[in-house]
Amino acid sequence: MSKWPQNILDVYGPAGATWLAELPALLDECAARWSLTLGPPFGNLSYNYVAPAAGPDGAALVLKVGPPNPELKSEIAALRVFDGWGAARLIAADAARGVLLVERVLPGDSLWTLDDDEQVIAVVVKVMRGLHRPLAAGHPFRTLTDLSTGLNRLRAEFDGGYGPFPPARVDRAAGLFRELTGTAEPLLIHGDLNPGNVLRGGREPWLAIDPKGYAGDPLYDVATFLNDAPRLPEAALRSLLDRRIRLLAEALSVSRGAVLAWAEAHAVLSGWWNYEDHGAGWERTFALAELYEALGRKK
Repeated sequence: MSKWPQNILDVYGPAGATWLAELPALLDECAARWSLTLGPPFGNLSYNYVAPAAGPDGAALVLKVGPPNPELKSEIAALRVFDGWGAARLIAADAARGVLLVERVLPGDSLWTLDDDEQVIAVVVKVMRGLHRPLAAGHPFRTLTDLSTGLNRLRAEFDGGYGPFPPARVDRAAGLFRELTGTAEPLLIHGDLNPGNVLRGGREPWLAIDPKGYAGDPLYDVATFLNDAPRLPEAALRSLLDRRIRLLAEALSVSRGAVLAWAEAHAVLSGWWNYEDHGAGWERTFALAELYEALGRKK
């Protein structure tokens, strides 16, 4: 079984198996509802079925379908707020069915295709600034404080212990989240601004896709970018991240320490999420957290 269906089963269990069995009928329903011609799915599926589509007028679109869940509802709400500014435009959605129809960003090369770090950082900063929106009281988006409670679930999973996770690393990340959340006016942020979610576009040079839609500090988006770093030997990775952190801090007029703190806290939380979903896969991001702590000690 390929990775994508297994991810659905890992997260949703028997309900996921039912959803997978019903997916072909749901795709037929979407095609009829919006007069779409669907192509084969993209090859890098993770937790949703995503395929190119042509609208009745030939418009290039993307159909995204997943088991209905709060994350997809938040994505739909975020895309509505962004309204095409800095992100792919939402064309139609059915949150109750877990369905989104969005503009296809073409030519669609991701930020991974750029080699020059200064150019990469310039793109990330510009996209971030185009996305972030102030939020009024009573907004529907999850906060970064809400997300950080995932570390409480870690402790609960192991009856107050830490299981395979280094206790000092988990406690340090929990402390960082307490310090970092609630210190700035919350903005609507992307929430998963990794290089694969920033694509070369036509109506704008670069556009974001697949927002999580969180309320919080924009530096969380910086952390999600940093923590999807390429797999490199330790020395090369350290050099790359140190350089990117310096460039980001300068471009955003924030302290290097603030960037490091968000990156470290997110790396630990991301590792726990991997374990929570799949029972494995936490070691790399915990190693990144250790690296960030070491960089923080650098004069």
